[in-house]
Amino acid sequence: MSRLPFSNNVNLLVYFMGTLLFMESLLRFTTVGGFLSIGFLISVVYSIIVALIFFMVSSLFASQKANYVTSVVLLILAAMIFTSQFLYYQFFRTFYSVYSMTQYSQVFEFRQDIGAFVIQYFHWILLYFLPVFIIVATRNRWFVFMQSAMKFRIALVAGVVFLYLMSITTIHAAGKGVNSPYDLYFNSSNPALSTDRLGMITTMRLDLQRLATGWTPRIDPATLKVVAANGNSNPKDDNTEAEIEIERSYNVLDIDFNSLIENESDEALKSMHQYFANVEPTAKNEYTGIYEGYNLVLITAESFAPYAVHKDVTPTLYKLVHEGYHFTDFYVPLWNVSTTDGEYVKLTGLIPKSGVWSFSQSANNDLPFVMGNQFKSLGYNTVAYHNHTYTYYDRGNTHPNMGYDYYGVGSGLEVTDVWPASDLEMMEQSIPDYIDKQPFHAYYMTVSGHMQYSFIGNSMAHKNRHYVEDLPYNEQGQAYLATQIELDKALRYLLDQLEEAGIADNTLIVLSSDHYPYGLNDETINELNGHTVEENFELHKSPLIIYTKGMEPKVIDRPSSSLDIVPTLSNLFGLEHDSRLLMGRDIFSDSDPLVIFNNRSFITDKGKYNAVTNEFIANDGLEVDEDYIETMMAIVNSKFYFSALMLDTNYYQYFE
Repeated sequence: MSRLPFSNNVNLLVYFMGTLLFMESLLRFTTVGGFLSIGFLISVVYSIIVALIFFMVSSLFASQKANYVTSVVLLILAAMIFTSQFLYYQFFRTFYSVYSMTQYSQVFEFRQDIGAFVIQYFHWILLYFLPVFIIVATRNRWFVFMQSAMKFRIALVAGVVFLYLMSITTIHAAGKGVNSPYDLYFNSSNPALSTDRLGMITTMRLDLQRLATGWTPRIDPATLKVVAANGNSNPKDDNTEAEIEIERSYNVLDIDFNSLIENESDEALKSMHQYFANVEPTAKNEYTGIYEGYNLVLITAESFAPYAVHKDVTPTLYKLVHEGYHFTDFYVPLWNVSTTDGEYVKLTGLIPKSGVWSFSQSANNDLPFVMGNQFKSLGYNTVAYHNHTYTYYDRGNTHPNMGYDYYGVGSGLEVTDVWPASDLEMMEQSIPDYIDKQPFHAYYMTVSGHMQYSFIGNSMAHKNRHYVEDLPYNEQGQAYLATQIELDKALRYLLDQLEEAGIADNTLIVLSSDHYPYGLNDETINELNGHTVEENFELHKSPLIIYTKGMEPKVIDRPSSSLDIVPTLSNLFGLEHDSRLLMGRDIFSDSDPLVIFNNRSFITDKGKYNAVTNEFIANDGLEVDEDYIETMMAIVNSKFYFSALMLDTNYYQYFE
């Protein structure tokens, strides 16, 4: 039996190197792209390091059979990781964290969708497992699974150390700006950008390391100095005329930050007190308390988007968007853990911490400013509903912690067992619980708009197919609109019930999405929009509904996002809160607008900063200097940093 002419099994080492480089390249090609970059070079170095480690582990034993089995297991493990990340990205447009792996049981609730994805992308899956098939098929012809000599092992260890030092040197040399390899390696966490600029192997290694050590994002002290100097507000132009000082009040609580700073020995907590003491609060305004005493129905609509609003197909959504406050520049960014992070941002006014399920992690934290707890303290009847499994994303713990009596499938809410379930049926089952118990605040997380968008396998798309089959869109686009029709029906039923109870003009309805419908492919999104959609900003643009019967419609064109919902509603209802302790701002205030995205891009009243390309696009007629951009980047970074610390330290407990 012929073998390659090596004195030992070096060919196995070369095979490991080629395999991991192949998997990294394949994942990059099918997800984030970008081969001509320093990030790809760094991923190559780390792939070689892991290949050396794989080889050392699989050449430890005297038994060739044991070394062979170890080699195959390591390759299967690598193929499973890369394949699962590839499929997860196709499903959620991001990569999963190690923490999410520990919640694997919840993934099986979507086994039908996962099965469809496996069939759709089966050819890519085969490619990821191709190295496994090759090593099994050519075991005794191409490879020798011998135990390595001690001198060779020492040389391998030296190679690992050398390559690691080389990689760290390269990371330092590539710069230390936002989303640089250095920033993602040492300071921040963003799975998609990290995979692009460090590679999947390093991204998962860092994620595991951070989860095990309870890591918190870091921030450059210089950034804090910039933020402190600007009061955490957008810097003013030098030529701005001096404003006439007028007496006005702010949405703040009586917090003695100076005393907290003086008496705090923990440096992290002290830095937080110092930071929030310098945050510029939002002022009360003409909208303060205009809905005081009203009922509130707050809805997070699954995968709701601008193209779901259709005058003929979804007339109730169209009515609510155009006959209430019409927000023309509102965004719902996609965060790392899709729906639960989207809910967390909307309901807490905080930015989620990457690498964990922030909402689940907050289940034992004090959350005084969420709508449920604020209204409950005023004697409101506070209830929450979700027409899917009540424990999904740990809602069975998170939602009661927000002050709600929470009902989901398996815990007090009975809806027909189909996928996805009906939003209309949820409304029909739940409204009688609270409509006669005023004042009330009801929160809904819907599910009818959930992917996959097809007429086979999606019960809501199938149910409403006859409404959309003549529309000039492809089948996926038609199916998406059909799912949104069920939401429209639910809202029509809600309006009718409020009218019948005589409280339609005393109930505020607020609705926004959890994220854009990432279950749609790019072609369908472009078709539904009628043009090619810009992916960093426009893709996340979404309607915000704030409506009550009889209100005067008004267009609000200032940039805003789901991060602003808690402070905005707190002001509209005249609730006592401290605007300094929230990361968003009251949309109706005169505070400068700031929309923050997961990759640290941002939008202000002066333009848009793309943190991926490091480019600021100024609004027409405006010129922006580097100091402004650097200050805004510092403010954005500080919001990510202190949001994570607030979660980790249960910071609100100090103000109870």
